[in-house]
Amino acid sequence: MGLFSNPQLRRVAQDGVYSTPLTSGITSIAVMAATYYVTRLALSYMDPNHQKKSDAKKVSDTKLGKLGVNRKEVKLNEYEEQIAMELILPDDIPVTFESIGGLDGIIASLQESVIAPLIFPEIFSSTNGLLGAPKGVLLYGPPGTGKTMLAKALAKESGATFINMHVSTLTNKWFGESNKLVAALFNLARKLQPTIIFIDEIDSFLRERSSGDHEAMAMMKAEFMTLWDGLTSSTDRILVLGATNRPSDIDAAILRRMPKRYAVSLPDASQRKKILSIMLANVPCHPSFDMDEIVRKTTSYSGSDLKELCRNAAMVPVREVLRSRTGREKVEQARQSSKTGGSVHGANLAMTVRPLKNSDFFQVDVAHAAPTEPDALD
Repeated sequence: MGLFSNPQLRRVAQDGVYSTPLTSGITSIAVMAATYYVTRLALSYMDPNHQKKSDAKKVSDTKLGKLGVNRKEVKLNEYEEQIAMELILPDDIPVTFESIGGLDGIIASLQESVIAPLIFPEIFSSTNGLLGAPKGVLLYGPPGTGKTMLAKALAKESGATFINMHVSTLTNKWFGESNKLVAALFNLARKLQPTIIFIDEIDSFLRERSSGDHEAMAMMKAEFMTLWDGLTSSTDRILVLGATNRPSDIDAAILRRMPKRYAVSLPDASQRKKILSIMLANVPCHPSFDMDEIVRKTTSYSGSDLKELCRNAAMVPVREVLRSRTGREKVEQARQSSKTGGSVHGANLAMTVRPLKNSDFFQVDVAHAAPTEPDALD
């Protein structure tokens, strides 16, 4: 009996097709697998968050690459990719501790009790567990006193991975997704440690809990505190840094997890003088300029107020030049040149800007042009 003694097999062979139950099974499996992957791909493109997830992966890959993270060793899921978008690169931050005036005491304490334990854990290791970085640090004080600048300087100089966590990133309209994002936040921090998680205006997120809280928000807060409490291992080097101007609104359970608290108050006279010295370091000043007079007149000013004061004062000499006849001609030339695709350099015009005087401070900027006067630059 030969292979083709079976009439059915003989007919299949004569038609040029040879089939057995084994090959039929393989074909069916291949078709099912192809159908599965095609359907999965189609569903992924139908996902309304597909583009958002794709963009998150690109941004996180770029940032992690600049931080020197080996993506072959550090694997991230889709939630961790979204959190990785909040990473802050030290090269993108222009603020250092030297550029912050009047907060030397707080800076020194942060360097000793926060940065050093994170970066050099072997120095602070002990059998009794008393040494080491705290789990949380709170910066509180009036608006404009430099709390966010301190956080930026920490990101610049700490050497730790810095996650600037926005509450909007953790919130999601789908039930349970916010909890997954919170878990991804701490998982990513653990993978990239030493890590500082910064939450600005922390009172808006972790405020006092009440029975009127939405269920999803209550669950997210509980998840956050549970994972925060899990940072008790001696191998974890993760710090939660918060800033607020309303510390009384923060939940008591959150304050317990932030044992290091720094009151960033309004600067006194010596602090204001140092802040002004930093801000006016590269500004040409008249020989008669008296900084002490500005210091005396700025009682109760915050660092942000002083910056705005200096900015307005520096604009006064520039405004005088722009409102002069020569300045108006240069501005008109620049406007006409921009229409034709050309460019006009203002170097010659900038040379006519006079040095800063005390009288330039505390002036009220007007919205209308100054009265026509003889051109002082002619």
